[in-house]
Amino acid sequence: MKGREWENKGQNDTNAQIITTDSGRIYKPKNLLNAISEVQQFYVIESKGQNIPAEFLTLERTIDFFKIGLKSGFHEGFTLVLLFPVFHFYLFPFVFRQLDLFSRIAFGCIPYIVLLVNTAMCCYISRYYVGNITRKAINSLLVGRAMSLLLKAFILYVVYLVLYRLSTPENIWKIAMQFEAKAERIYDGFFEIKPHLLPVATKSAILMVMAAIFPYGSVYFLDLWHRYRIKKNKKTISA
Repeated sequence: MKGREWENKGQNDTNAQIITTDSGRIYKPKNLLNAISEVQQFYVIESKGQNIPAEFLTLERTIDFFKIGLKSGFHEGFTLVLLFPVFHFYLFPFVFRQLDLFSRIAFGCIPYIVLLVNTAMCCYISRYYVGNITRKAINSLLVGRAMSLLLKAFILYVVYLVLYRLSTPENIWKIAMQFEAKAERIYDGFFEIKPHLLPVATKSAILMVMAAIFPYGSVYFLDLWHRYRIKKNKKTISA
């Protein structure tokens, strides 16, 4: 009789550990949105005070979150690397010469849209940083994304620095000569954009570094705020 009462108590106790053995319910997240949705599911359980062992998120699952963060950072950096030369080295200098300041800022934000949206999503999940599983999943996700973006920022700056150093009049003229009739136009056009190479590369690299670090800052400060509120509530109750 006592054994049955204890079993029923364990089932009804909100602090009882939840161990899921039904592997059919465990879905492997495929992208950043899937990963955030799964973190939300963990949060629903842990926010109710239910205890999930840290081992519930296995090494394989932790690596899955890391890979998603890595892919997210790669796609964001890849999009930025492809788009910002088009806007900053072709459209702005040669097509959109007469744009006003507002239009220039609006068009200038386009290459960074994916980066900004995903950074906002990563900052959004900081509100779920409350328990063992959510912390472990979010940390793996953000570490993967940060590593990818930091590596991309470094490679981007180095590539443009090397390009800037190698862009001597002799080298550019040799390349321009391959286009025959357009050689002079290409030569003049390149040296019109050359002064902007390093400033644009620096701005883009700094933005990627900020996108890698800022979600960590939001997680850290929101976690401090939660801890402060808990301590404040305890003091109020004890008083």
